[in-house]
Amino acid sequence: MHFAGWMLCALLTLAAPLAHAGTLVIESWRVDDKALWEKVLIPAFQRSHPGIDVKFAPTAPTDYDGRLAARLADGSAGDLVACRPFDASLSLYAQGHLERLDGKPGMQYFEPGAMVAWQTASGKEAFCMPVASVIHGFMYNKAIFRKYDLQAPRTVDEFFRVLDVLKKNGVAPLALGMADGWEASQLVFTNIGPNFWRGEAGQKALADGRARLTDPPFVEALRFGARMGAYLPASAATQTYGQSQAMFATGRAAIYPAGSWDIARFSSAPGLELGVFAAPVKKRGDACFISDHMDLGLGVNRASKNKQDAFKFLAWVGSQEFADIYSNRLTGFFTLSNHLIAMRDPVAKQTVEWRNSCASTVRLNAQVLHRGQPSMESVLWRVNADVLKGTLAPEPAAARLQRDFDRWYKPPQP
Repeated sequence: MHFAGWMLCALLTLAAPLAHAGTLVIESWRVDDKALWEKVLIPAFQRSHPGIDVKFAPTAPTDYDGRLAARLADGSAGDLVACRPFDASLSLYAQGHLERLDGKPGMQYFEPGAMVAWQTASGKEAFCMPVASVIHGFMYNKAIFRKYDLQAPRTVDEFFRVLDVLKKNGVAPLALGMADGWEASQLVFTNIGPNFWRGEAGQKALADGRARLTDPPFVEALRFGARMGAYLPASAATQTYGQSQAMFATGRAAIYPAGSWDIARFSSAPGLELGVFAAPVKKRGDACFISDHMDLGLGVNRASKNKQDAFKFLAWVGSQEFADIYSNRLTGFFTLSNHLIAMRDPVAKQTVEWRNSCASTVRLNAQVLHRGQPSMESVLWRVNADVLKGTLAPEPAAARLQRDFDRWYKPPQP
C-alpha cells in the first residue's frame, strides 16, 4: 500500500465514530425523579460504562403522552422512552416507534407476570422493560392507634370498628377528599376491590363476559365505599389530594387510603410515626389480593441513532445494581425484576412483602376493559365519587357502570 493510502486509512480509522453516536436521551414523565437520575442513577451507570453520556429529559406528566407522540412522529424523540403501562405503550409499539425487546440483555430478570403491561396480547412480543410498580394500601398514624388501643385491621369488620372508635373519640378517621376526581376510584375502589372480585380472576371474568359489574363482588366493593363515606371529613367533596396529604401528615386524621408512592413523603413528616396495612379481606383466612400497579417501563426508540448504547443502558436497568438503587432511593416504587432486594425503609419493606402472602393484580380497568368510550376509568371516577358522597347507592351505581360498559364492550365469542 502506498504511504498516502496508508495515511488515508489511518485518518479514516481515527475519525470513525466511537461505539456511541452521541448523548443518550431518556424521555419520561417522572419530573420528580430528575435529581435521582442526574445525581445517582446516571453516575452509577457511567462508572461501569465510561464514555457514554446520558441525559434525563422529563416532560410534565399531563403533557408527556402528546409531546412524546409528536417527537416520535417528527424524529426528535430521545433514545430511551419511559413507558406507561398497557395500551399507551402498546399503541407506540404498534405504530413502529419501539424496538422489540424479547431476548435482549436484562430481560431475563423479569418473570412473565411482570411483563403483562408491556407485551402484546399474545404475550409473544415485549416492547418495554418493566421498571417499577406501586402498591395500594392504607397508611395509619401509629401514635393515634396506640392512644386508643387499636390494631391495624385485617378484615372489613375490624376496619369499620377502628373507624367507629376513632369517630366516637373525636378523631378524624380518614384523610380523603374527592375534589380532584380520581381519589374515590383509585384510593378506595381499586384499593379494596380486588379482595372482593378476587383479583385477576374477576378482571378476566369481566373481559370474557362471564361476569358483570352488577354481580355481588363488584356491588360489595361499592358498598364498602358507601360505608366509608360516613367517616370522611365534612369538607371531603372540596378537599384536594394535597390537602388530604397535609391532613394526615400533620396528625389531623388517623388513616390515609393511598399507595406506596406516598411512603417517602410521610416517612419524612415531622412527628408522624407511620404504619401501613393492606386492604382488608372479608373474613380472616380469606385469600388476599393487592393492587400492584405496573407504573413504569423503559423502551428503546426504534429511530434512535444511539441504539447500541441504548441497549447497553437498558441491560443495566435490568441489573441488580439498578433495582437496588431505584427501589431504595425512590422509596415506594418497587422493582418488578426477580432480583432479591433488601429494602431499607421499614414501611416500604412491609408493603412490598405483601407480595409474599397476597396475589398481585392489575387495576380493573386495564387492558381490553379500557379501550372504548366512555372509558371505564372515567366512569369509575364519577360513579365512585357519587357513592362516597352518598348521592348514589351501590346497586344503582353498579347498574350505571355496567350500562356504560355495555355501550362499547362486546366480550369475545367462544
